[in-house]
Amino acid sequence: MADPLNKSLSSAQEAIGAWLHHLGHERRASPRTLEAYGFAGRRYIAFLERHRGGAVSLGDLGGVSAGEIRAWLANLRGAERPLSPRSMSQALSAVRAFHRFCDLRLDTPNAGITVVRGPRVRPGVPRPVSEDQALGMIAEPGLDPDLEDWEAARDAAVLTLLYGCGLRISEALSLRGADAPLGDTLRIVGKGTKTRIVPVLAAVRAAVADYIALAPFVVESDEALFRARRGGPLSPRHVQATVQALRGRLGLPDSATPHALRHSFATHLLGAGADLRSIQELLGHASLSTTQRYTAVDAQALLSAYANAHPHA
Repeated sequence: MADPLNKSLSSAQEAIGAWLHHLGHERRASPRTLEAYGFAGRRYIAFLERHRGGAVSLGDLGGVSAGEIRAWLANLRGAERPLSPRSMSQALSAVRAFHRFCDLRLDTPNAGITVVRGPRVRPGVPRPVSEDQALGMIAEPGLDPDLEDWEAARDAAVLTLLYGCGLRISEALSLRGADAPLGDTLRIVGKGTKTRIVPVLAAVRAAVADYIALAPFVVESDEALFRARRGGPLSPRHVQATVQALRGRLGLPDSATPHALRHSFATHLLGAGADLRSIQELLGHASLSTTQRYTAVDAQALLSAYANAHPHA
């Protein structure tokens, strides 16, 4: 595909296309990030076109005022399906990135975006499951009579990777046949193509080995390790649906998601005395502040134990 920056750009719509091309090919953003940023950017341009009564050129982007950007945010808040403060903050972050790209790559700076502040968003606290709940989720697929033995072993292996190695769903499903059998460590390419090395517990190696031994097909080295019933790569939606069914059978709250197992990995390590820097490396967080959210969970658990155990509580 030709780089759209190699041709002259004149419209804001073309600038959006060039920005997304830059994110996908130079920054190697994930498909999910491209989808979210593209949606926010196009929605922003569509608002400006309605607000100004016509097409917006590349040069017009440099003159968008802080007042117009605030009007766009107000439009998001008052839409038929209004965005939450967190979603509005994410949309503003996407538009900031777009204007930064226009400044650095398209010679179209904008001063208004620098003075606009998004809605105040209270940082969310991760909602992990307990150790017993995590182990119950991992064991439950083996009790499902509707699953063949290899499918139950596959689902258990994926969930074991999420909890035992702190992987995201996409990271677990990105494993190839060449990664098996698992060794003492795994090389994981996470968000932003950031590479990290995670240790592999014996229980994780055993779970993956059980799945491979029962699988009704041979997985080639360049193929996805985890396969669906019809032989194609296992999808993230399957893992999400599996955990949703497990929640119902085990009586777990809605917060018990596949990602909650990753939260539990970090929280249980912290509770056992692991330091934040080590957990940051294991999770692949770019910023320590992201990892520090788990200290709030650990503090809540400590206060809860105190309230339940102290005679004067």
